[in-house]
Amino acid sequence: MNGYLSSAGSYLVDAILGLYIGAVMIRFLLQLVRADFYNPVCQFLVKVTNPLLKPLRRIIPGIGGIDVASLILVLSLQIVTLLLLALMAGVSLAIPGLIVLSIGELVALLLNIYMFSILIQVVLSWVGGGAPNPITSLLYSLNEPVMRPARRILPPISGFDLSPILVFLLIGLLKIILVAPIMDLGKSLA
Repeated sequence: MNGYLSSAGSYLVDAILGLYIGAVMIRFLLQLVRADFYNPVCQFLVKVTNPLLKPLRRIIPGIGGIDVASLILVLSLQIVTLLLLALMAGVSLAIPGLIVLSIGELVALLLNIYMFSILIQVVLSWVGGGAPNPITSLLYSLNEPVMRPARRILPPISGFDLSPILVFLLIGLLKIILVAPIMDLGKSLA
């Protein structure tokens, strides 16, 4: 019975903190690409993330248009998540390993955000019929800096934009050659 409760607790910690980390990460990315913050989805993200982010911004200023407070918040929350999960599993982690594992998890999250946002944008382009909605414009704002270079390499062929396939391949490669070594390093340091 105790194992089941521990698994349920780990699941809840990972899910709740993971969703919040994802919200802060998406907010950071939308700020980076200068998305329309009057968009209802952006307003939701601002309201959800402001309780932790606003006090942190008073202490940590942005540098060169980059919201450093958001980056520190996602890193701190990821460290807390991994620490709580390790404590629930009865495992101890060294601080350097914990930090490197957290960075690896955040890079993986970043790649997954782009993978899913591009996939959603592709599906919406097939079924949306060009109807304007708040999510479509945000996805375009978020994905266009990634898709533009891919379209230069692989331009549309007979009206079909195959550049998402190229981006998916690149994301898969980055998971193999970037995320996996970071995670291995973090495990060896832990």
